[in-house]
Amino acid sequence: MDLAGRGVIVTGGARGLGRAIVSALLARGARVTVFDFDREGLEALSAEGVNSVVCDVSDFEQVRAATQSHRDRSGVPDVLVNNAGILRSAPLVRITAGGVEGHTVEEWRRVLGANLDSVFFMTVCVVAQMIAERRKGVIVNISSVAAAGNAGQTAYSAAKAGVNAMTATWAKELGPLGVRVVAVAPGFMDTPSTRAALSDSLLKEVERRAPLRRLGRPEEVAQAVVSSIENDFFHGKVLELDGGLIV
Repeated sequence: MDLAGRGVIVTGGARGLGRAIVSALLARGARVTVFDFDREGLEALSAEGVNSVVCDVSDFEQVRAATQSHRDRSGVPDVLVNNAGILRSAPLVRITAGGVEGHTVEEWRRVLGANLDSVFFMTVCVVAQMIAERRKGVIVNISSVAAAGNAGQTAYSAAKAGVNAMTATWAKELGPLGVRVVAVAPGFMDTPSTRAALSDSLLKEVERRAPLRRLGRPEEVAQAVVSSIENDFFHGKVLELDGGLIV
């Protein structure tokens, strides 16, 4: 797909990895709309000419209303990039001075809502529009190599494994209807959210283990997203981008 002039929705595009994806899409001439609840970040994007929609994509009613309003205003998008999510680290149990503490249900639901529910909510609404208008399109889900299971990330790993499963399922269902579905799974990226969730010692250990001896850069993930959209034969697969950490 040639991105020039194409309508693209990016969730969680106001900052971090999502912001890098937005920049890469704009450089290809795409018409980008960002769905995010970060009002300050959206205001900065609007000043640069990017369409913005205030929306908590983990809330289905907000997603349904926002995608309907976007269609009425800008038409059916050609591409959806499901990037929104949060990175949280918490073991299943912790041994503390006060005893054994278990992973909280509240944090479990919050992480799955942001990383898994949001992907389902956005995709079901946008794909319904694509199919209704018989429009070919592309869905890009941002997953993670944590889908294979990361110690200390029960909820996050479960959510990303679910994203991979939905990617494969939707590829089988939607490919015959002209909608490609792919995923990009970054490894450890040098972003504020990664540094907030992981200790410096753990990040240094990751760098030591990685053959390239460094963390990934947001613009490298953005490049992979663009390539996944532009390559019309890439479908139903998860592109792992981890610098060779898992080989």
